Amino acid sequence: MSGFEPRNPAYAQRVQSSFDRQQVMKLLGAKLARLAPGECDIELPFKAELTQQHGYFHAGVSGTIADSACGYAAYTLMPADSSVLTVEFKMNLLAPADGEILVARARVLRSGRTLKICVADVFVQKNGTEIHCATMLATIMCLPGKSDRAG
Repeated sequence: MSGFEPRNPAYAQRVQSSFDRQQVMKLLGAKLARLAPGECDIELPFKAELTQQHGYFHAGVSGTIADSACGYAAYTLMPADSSVLTVEFKMNLLAPADGEILVARARVLRSGRTLKICVADVFVQKNGTEIHCATMLATIMCLPGKSDRAG
């Protein structure tokens, strides 16, 4: 448990609605697997189209789900009238993402009024074992008074 209190009691519905509008998550086949105040997990099943030349999940795919997991972990703590945007991130690749399911588990480390500092650990599951393959550190910005919808 994170110890954070959401500023919007309907955070889970808002995050799920936003996630459902992310076309890149649909394209990849990712799903929102777990959500709690200051936490978010995103899972992605293996598809050959998501691999690099060795047949591992591509690092860009790992980065994409880690970034979204960080953003949504932060979004759970933002006011109802706000939107979310990544300011920066750094990702360390620790092992090849060779497996059947890629999972990004993000949590908020510090929740300021405007900036949220988040970390996402990315794991690959293979034959019932999890391998820690990447870690991302991200800065996420709260955009007060901005709609989370395009347009």
